[in-house]
Amino acid sequence: MTKQFDVIVIGGGPGGYIAAIRAAQLGMNVACIDEWKNTQGGPAPGGTCTNVGCIPSKALLQSSEHYEQAGHHFADHGIGLKDLSIDVSKMLSRKDTVVKQNNDGILYLFKKNKVTFFHGRGSFLKAGQGGYQIHVAAERAETISAAQVIVATGSNARALPGVPFDEELILSNDGALRIGAVPKKLGLIGSGVIGLEMGSVWRRLGAEVTILEGLPAFLGAVDEQIAKEAHKAFTKQGLKIELGVKVGDVKTSKKGVSVAFIDAEGAQQRLDVDKLIISIGRVPNTTGLNAEAVGLKLDELGAIVVDDACRTNLPGVWAVGDVVRGPMLAHKAEEEGVAVVERIAGQHGHVNFSTIPWVIYTSPEIAWVGNTEQQLKATGRAYKAGTFPFMANGRARALGDTTGMVKFLADAATDEILGVHIVGPMASELIAEAVVAMEFKASAEDIARICHAHPSLSEATKEAALAVEKRTLNL
Repeated sequence: MTKQFDVIVIGGGPGGYIAAIRAAQLGMNVACIDEWKNTQGGPAPGGTCTNVGCIPSKALLQSSEHYEQAGHHFADHGIGLKDLSIDVSKMLSRKDTVVKQNNDGILYLFKKNKVTFFHGRGSFLKAGQGGYQIHVAAERAETISAAQVIVATGSNARALPGVPFDEELILSNDGALRIGAVPKKLGLIGSGVIGLEMGSVWRRLGAEVTILEGLPAFLGAVDEQIAKEAHKAFTKQGLKIELGVKVGDVKTSKKGVSVAFIDAEGAQQRLDVDKLIISIGRVPNTTGLNAEAVGLKLDELGAIVVDDACRTNLPGVWAVGDVVRGPMLAHKAEEEGVAVVERIAGQHGHVNFSTIPWVIYTSPEIAWVGNTEQQLKATGRAYKAGTFPFMANGRARALGDTTGMVKFLADAATDEILGVHIVGPMASELIAEAVVAMEFKASAEDIARICHAHPSLSEATKEAALAVEKRTLNL
């Protein structure tokens, strides 16, 4: 007999598992299907983010940051070390432990909230009078059904045409997180989030890292002033970043990988590396979903077509996260998952795309929310800008990390905050204040008049808000 649920969620990543939990909180009978496996073959919910993305990359970034601090900055604090070394296998083991803790945490939350979990691959079977039948491909295949289905199947790494991932020499984010020894030379194609974070990890551990970027500008989505500051910092650290290149043939051999490319000046070049990470974006994961069985509409890129409320062309079928339009961010997927379930429950779920924060977890960190200065110029909106450098912040000096700045953009007439951009220490945490402020339509003066703890990095946020009216106190 087919098991009947109120809601079936296909995919257990951030969008999926959060949607399942929220649905259970609202009294629905919920099933969540996810096929990720750990090294023992057991369930590993959490999707790309937990297994081969956000979580493991942050674990490696933390380990490599400790190593760099010990090797280059501890002496400034009077701490002496001899014979510094890195045990890569232990570093990777710690990363795997962190991942498993998150996997197990999600399984615990399913049990706590009475979400029925199916470890396997979910796909549409057929539509019927009572909703949709979903096939679960597992050791023991099952068919389950529900009137409401949420698709949260995430995304996959985009490969270079004609250059498939082998995860030994040609690496996606997955292989980049499992490099067993520090390569002498590491190449990256693409200077986005994954490229910069993985490049930073292995550069800190001793690899000679070269990044090839096709766009003429560095971090084109980032505020230009912030991007220039970040580029200067990364170059000083030793990352070699080639902009405006055209990648040609990529060949592998026993020696490694050879990449032919044309540089920004039009000269033919070749990059020889031990390993090559491809970081040129991601594609929606709808392969194997059997969308055609029920007539679920996909676009030309394979993404599920949805409206502003994440409704698909089928009644009772919704889609969230990387598999639909919008930024491929875990927290965006979570917000969409919650909003969809609340809409199913007759509530008014809402996601404000204008206040979704973005973060790159390099050192310095880069975080932003809202409009960039170039976007405001392009639309002709009159604005005021204020910046404050961490060099003038007491806590940053005490930390020994004074790279970067906070930048505020506010409406010229109303002073409403239009965008906040940070490059520097703990930018990922500092941006939260800006998100809250923008959600409540705060002005730059509102932030400028709020008391911030001293000494703290957050004072740089206050000072940047003051700078909008050219009245900083510590610069």
